[in-house]
Amino acid sequence: MENEQHSEQHLAWHETLEIHELVAFQSVGLMKLKKAYQNITDPTLQQLYTNAINGLTKNLEELIAFYPMAPGYRADENRKGDIPFYAGDLLALFKTGIRNYAIAITETATPALRNVLKKHLNNVIDIHAEVYTYMYRTGYYPSYDLKALLANDLTLAQNAIEK
Repeated sequence: MENEQHSEQHLAWHETLEIHELVAFQSVGLMKLKKAYQNITDPTLQQLYTNAINGLTKNLEELIAFYPMAPGYRADENRKGDIPFYAGDLLALFKTGIRNYAIAITETATPALRNVLKKHLNNVIDIHAEVYTYMYRTGYYPSYDLKALLANDLTLAQNAIEK
């Protein structure tokens, strides 16, 4: 059963959404690495950045190859400029913050610290909601339109690879 081949000619919905998350996050990361690279003067750190840039580029190229198999795939959308990048970076920062605070709370034994972490978590959730709402209203994160969402991912990934 484990090696059974499936005859579906498209990705499952949950696979598509996981790939979306990976492509969006890695595209923003790749763009940040490329922007920071010019400021790195240490040769060893420069090589680490080069390795990371090459690795993320390869990851993105391999992942976006699956996009034509995604349900509702449409490659005709275009998203230009740096504003979507900056907004996506902010969204990813707060999304990661929510996860980090939630994990930290599970490791907290001191009640006063737990209360502070819970307050911080709620603040990060609120800021994340504000950033998401901004991105949704501007069309940078069309979360209810899978076709547009995937097209935005492709544009972001291609911009990250090309720059």
